[in-house]
Amino acid sequence: MTLYFPLPGMPGVRQKEPMDRILIRGGRPLHGSIPIGGAKNAALPLMAAALLTDRTLTLSNLPHLVDIVSMANLLAELGVDMRMNGHAPQDGHAGRTFDLACADLRSATAPYDLVRKMRASVLVLGPLLARHGQARVSLPGGCAIGTRPVDFHLAALRQMGAEIELAGGYVEARADGRLKGARIVFPAVTVTGTENLLMAACLADGETVLANAAREPEVGDLARCLVGMGAEIDGIGTDTLTVRGKESLGGTAHAVIPDRIEAGSYAIAAALTGGEVLLEGADPGHIQALVDVLSRAGVEVTPERAGLRVARTNGPLTGVDAMTEPYPGFPTDMQAQLMVLMATARGAAMITETIFENRFMHVPELCRMGADINVHGASAIVRGVETLSGAPVMATDLRASMSLVLAGLAAAGETQVNRVYHLDRGYERLEAKLQACGADVERVKG
Repeated sequence: MTLYFPLPGMPGVRQKEPMDRILIRGGRPLHGSIPIGGAKNAALPLMAAALLTDRTLTLSNLPHLVDIVSMANLLAELGVDMRMNGHAPQDGHAGRTFDLACADLRSATAPYDLVRKMRASVLVLGPLLARHGQARVSLPGGCAIGTRPVDFHLAALRQMGAEIELAGGYVEARADGRLKGARIVFPAVTVTGTENLLMAACLADGETVLANAAREPEVGDLARCLVGMGAEIDGIGTDTLTVRGKESLGGTAHAVIPDRIEAGSYAIAAALTGGEVLLEGADPGHIQALVDVLSRAGVEVTPERAGLRVARTNGPLTGVDAMTEPYPGFPTDMQAQLMVLMATARGAAMITETIFENRFMHVPELCRMGADINVHGASAIVRGVETLSGAPVMATDLRASMSLVLAGLAAAGETQVNRVYHLDRGYERLEAKLQACGADVERVKG
């Protein structure tokens, strides 16, 4: 990949999204093992936590993804020094270990050109404001799956004494001295809001309580890393986090948890194709809601010491209903993938999306492949068909992209998935992992 911002040990990303496409000739059952990489959605806030200290934060099991490079570029712009620590394979097929250190802040501005690439860039707001007393962060971008406002972040930071203005597409925040501890009740569950405020509270004066906090495993992973840096946090894993602020934090070494969405996506790939796959390193506790749905549909899911074994050996699957909810409910990031599975199951299923309002954009593309799906408001009625048919399709966002790849694996004939740069944001070595299990899939450079 072409260098965008020089980062030792990690290739950059093209400034313009490549027009690569993925060709899939379906109908092959998957058999083998797939290593599950570090969680993108855990790694991004962990990287932002480097802004909280002048000591070295060592993160291992970092996935080699476009979103990780985008965050690295942003942090480097702000003044974080990053170095690869130790040996790592050059083709990016294993988790990387990086040292991150922010001894001196080069800039407190997170510019639009970097932030527009992904919404998680807003995670630098809390750490910058807490440690440096100021932050200027562009309003974020990311996938076009609906409105994801940062209002909750800003209202909570104001409760902690920050002065915040919106001007020219930027959030401009200042704090007179240290932020002040406060009791913050989020009006709705917000993962990035919880993470932003959790980091800010670690350097605030006094005690901060975050009520109705997100309980996702990625939030817990961040909290455990912050504790390793010297933070004092109670209630990890619950919906109420209590943080007693410190004047400073130190460094630590922390391993990123496995990616539960990657694991879930490949679990569905195994079920769709009638195969059997061992998901190496997957944590079944992180995807219990998905495991429950798969089990009701007739998929065999067996925890093993090495990970999670997924198999479909008893013929057609049964349609089951699902509703997306905040963790520990069924994850919105698995909705599109489950819809593909239900499109090939016996009977009907209703899938309801409660998190994002525009997350059915994959439906027209799946219907082009022969799926029988009707959308009614926030719900989609899926009636299973005997066979999907390969077709040219267009990806609209990260998880929709994966749903089209999954459909191609199960379809008769050839499927061409266009605009696959979305996939590179969240799935490491997708083609290689599928090929190793017998899939006929290749990337064609654009």
